[in-house]
Amino acid sequence: MKVLGVSGSPRKDKSTDRLVHEVLDAVGVETEFVSLAGKRIGPCIACLGCVKDNVCKVKDDMELLRDKIVEADAYVIGAANYFSMLNGLSHCFLERFYQFRHQEGKAVAGKLGVAVGIGGSSGDRVVENIKSFFQYNQIECVGAVSAQGAASCFTCGFGETCKVGAIHMFFGPGTKITPEIIPDLSKQPGKLEEARAAGRMLGERLKGFAAAT
Repeated sequence: MKVLGVSGSPRKDKSTDRLVHEVLDAVGVETEFVSLAGKRIGPCIACLGCVKDNVCKVKDDMELLRDKIVEADAYVIGAANYFSMLNGLSHCFLERFYQFRHQEGKAVAGKLGVAVGIGGSSGDRVVENIKSFFQYNQIECVGAVSAQGAASCFTCGFGETCKVGAIHMFFGPGTKITPEIIPDLSKQPGKLEEARAAGRMLGERLKGFAAAT
């Protein structure tokens, strides 16, 4: 049994990556982690080139991930909240699962998944987006966790003065950026335990499948 963890955040080694790792570390079976940061993955272009053989014909980095997706028994998919929806890179990655659906394709159908969301205030909307993709692809969502991450406004250099940024939005004008107000997973032990619980649940389900076969 193998679980593929994918972080769709373009910001490597940040909160989305870390929360996906928390789930994977608790699974108890073989895992592999992939960050989409720096990868070139475009959207589905509706060319229908995948209809006959369930293989996407768009030439980009999704080609390199296809075998990993097919060979995995379960997925932990994490994404970041951009404009109250999952970020574009994650959306493109999940759109390209369209290649697996044709002629009752079973490359991903019937597998298990955990949805992970990170947002400046909450990752709940991202989790719901990922759950929708799971449902379309007949992947059973056995767990989900969302947490708060640090918006780019904390490090862009203009966060304290920008009137439309996260600092003003969440804390009000005149707020100074200090370590105490910067969101971090280490300050959210309950969320970390939720991630580990989701990982344990996924592992138990997979071990149950293995025992049944």
